[in-house]
Amino acid sequence: MDVDDYRRAAGRFASGVCVVSTRQGRHDHAITVSSFASVSLDPVLVLVCVHADARFYDAVEETRTWGLSVLAAAARPAATWLATPGRPVVDQLARVPHRRGPRTGAALLEDSVATLECATEAEHPAGTHVVLVGRVLDVTLAPEHVRPLVHHRGAYAEL
Repeated sequence: MDVDDYRRAAGRFASGVCVVSTRQGRHDHAITVSSFASVSLDPVLVLVCVHADARFYDAVEETRTWGLSVLAAAARPAATWLATPGRPVVDQLARVPHRRGPRTGAALLEDSVATLECATEAEHPAGTHVVLVGRVLDVTLAPEHVRPLVHHRGAYAEL
């Protein structure tokens, strides 16, 4: 199997764009992901996939809580910034409008169609990544007219 063919095939699956965040001590850690899925309604569980070597994974492994912001189209600059490798740990959310989740203290992006606060329920190693399964502790929804940001064929788009 050709890995590049697989990458192109996976890129044809249009997906939402999310930011996953956690607060470790005085520092926010956040990454852009397109691997988010609903797992269960009883209990309410979701999953995200994060790179096992990422600073974010080290932080969330310690905190065991995280926020998930399902991004609105207006959050394209934040999605791009938080997908940039090597960005500084300190103040990486300084130019990203956000609020603190009441249950976890994680940063939840203002330009979102929905936000969730989660507690890690399980972790599953999977190749270069770790599948984080989180129990949803809280949900907020934006008004219905707010459009989501999507990812398709390697680029951001709007519905």
